[in-house]
Amino acid sequence: FADAEGDPLDYLEAPVDAIHLALKRAGLRVEDVDYWELNESFAVSTLAEIQRLNINPDHVNVYGGALALGHPIGATGARILVTLLSVLRQTSGTIGVAAVANGGGGATAVVVERLQ
Repeated sequence: FADAEGDPLDYLEAPVDAIHLALKRAGLRVEDVDYWELNESFAVSTLAEIQRLNINPDHVNVYGGALALGHPIGATGARILVTLLSVLRQTSGTIGVAAVANGGGGATAVVVERLQ
């Protein structure tokens, strides 16, 4: 996992920075990730992260993101992580990344591996 922070005006950059750091700590690259759960604090935030990471949007929030499913106060991270684990299990994926902006320019990302 990793945390990152930046200027609150550039809040869209922090999740991507946290993702890159978490992947580096796990010894992985963006290309190694099967599925992504990226919190949609706003619709544009996930679109910007997809663009900055250069990832396949078909592998992001495959069951819908926070705008469709919601992100309950105090449980956004749990909702995202459980959804990611479900996606990995149902698709036989192995590596997943979940990320959420913490507000004020901060973000957290976690890399998970589904064991066979």
